[in-house]
Amino acid sequence: LSSEHGKVLADSRGDLQRGLEVIEFSCGIPHLLKGEYTQGAGPGIDVYSARQPLGVVAGITPFNFPAMIPMWMFGPAIACGNAFILKPSERDPSVPLRLAELMLEAGLPPGVLNLVFGAGSEVGSAIVEDPRVRALSFTGSNDVGVALYARAAAAGKKVQCEMGGKNPILVLEDADLSM
Repeated sequence: LSSEHGKVLADSRGDLQRGLEVIEFSCGIPHLLKGEYTQGAGPGIDVYSARQPLGVVAGITPFNFPAMIPMWMFGPAIACGNAFILKPSERDPSVPLRLAELMLEAGLPPGVLNLVFGAGSEVGSAIVEDPRVRALSFTGSNDVGVALYARAAAAGKKVQCEMGGKNPILVLEDADLSM
C-alpha cells in the first residue's frame, strides 16, 4: 500500500486496521440476520421480518483508502450472502487485488468477490446498467456520485453514495501551533 499509493507506513497500517475491524464485525453478522417475530402486535396481527441477500451488489472505491473502503464494502456484503463486484481506483489497484487473493486463500469460493478494473466512466456505467447488480455503494467525488446515484436509482437499484468527504479540523485561538 505504501509503495503504490505513497502513504507513510503508519497511515497504511491504519488503512488496513480500520478495514480489518469491519471484516471482524462482519463475521458476527449472521446473528443479526435472523430477523424478528412479534406475536400479537395487534388484534390478530403477527409481525415478522426476514432478511435475505440481494444477490449481486457492487462497490466503486476511491484511491485514497485502497484497503479500508473496499473492506468496508465487501465485508458486510459478502457476510450477508451477496456476491460482490469491486471496482477499485485505477491509481492503486494492487492492494484490492491482493485482498481478493487473500480472500480466496482463506476459502472464499471463486466468483463471490470479483474485481473489475478500468479508468473513466465505462466500467462504472457497465456496473450501474447491469440488471443483475441490485445495489451499489460508491465513495468518491461529488460529480461522479451524483451521476451514478441518479442512474442507479432510476434503474431501481439500492444506492449509497459517500461523496466529497473531507477531514475537517478546527484550530482555535488558544491552540499551541509550535507542536
